[in-house]
Amino acid sequence: MSKKNNFSFPVVGVTSLMVIYAVLSLTIFSLLSLNTALADKRLAQSSIDSVASYYEADTEAEMIFSLIRQGKIPEGVYEENGIYYYTCSITENRYLEIEVTKDNDGWKVLKWRAVTDAPWEEQLLEVWDGEFLA
Repeated sequence: MSKKNNFSFPVVGVTSLMVIYAVLSLTIFSLLSLNTALADKRLAQSSIDSVASYYEADTEAEMIFSLIRQGKIPEGVYEENGIYYYTCSITENRYLEIEVTKDNDGWKVLKWRAVTDAPWEEQLLEVWDGEFLA
């Protein structure tokens, strides 16, 4: 008696291939969605930190302005020709720059703005000038 080894490969039909493709596609899309959500979370946290540090500096500047109005000149404030100058740090590269003066009507804010001292890095972009290359 002879035994025949009837070994056949598992049949992978079109339906099985479509299921595998669908699972892989959904896995890739879910990973991309997760990555986008994490990037959005980092951006939101960065925005929260930036706004919070700005308002902390603004609060400090208001307190210094209050002291100046009371006639007390805190450290870091200097006066020149009746104009008081001072700065309050927002981040390591950004700060509030304030100039106030007293006139006949009361106190007047001349400058209250956020400025940066980070170096400007110019990036040139090649822009199409409308001509076709031959």
